[in-house]
Amino acid sequence: MVEEMIAHARDEAPNECCGMIGGADGSATTVYRSINAEASPLRYSLDASDQFRIMQEIEKRGEELVGIYHSHTGSAAYPSQTDVNLAAYPDAVYVIVSLEDPQNPEVRGFWIRDGKIDEAELDVV
Repeated sequence: MVEEMIAHARDEAPNECCGMIGGADGSATTVYRSINAEASPLRYSLDASDQFRIMQEIEKRGEELVGIYHSHTGSAAYPSQTDVNLAAYPDAVYVIVSLEDPQNPEVRGFWIRDGKIDEAELDVV
């Protein structure tokens, strides 16, 4: 799944990519690509119709929303103030794929709750 998110980030560069992660019991099982409605190298927002479609697919598969991911094309894998301001799912891990060094992408996860950022441990198996 990490490789899928990195591939999505590379496919959308120089714009940021975004998507959702489905799973169960805190474990991720499926990556869902979305359209970045902003089509911007500096911001992202999930396309509303894509978000609706993905949420339906997650429910149909018996999953729950466990994460939201997006890329940073020119900065580190750390939430920006905009990311913090727009974080609307406190129970989801926010995964950031940094292409600041395109040959060595960095992937990190964060809990963003009440304006506070805490790093989430990503167990990649």
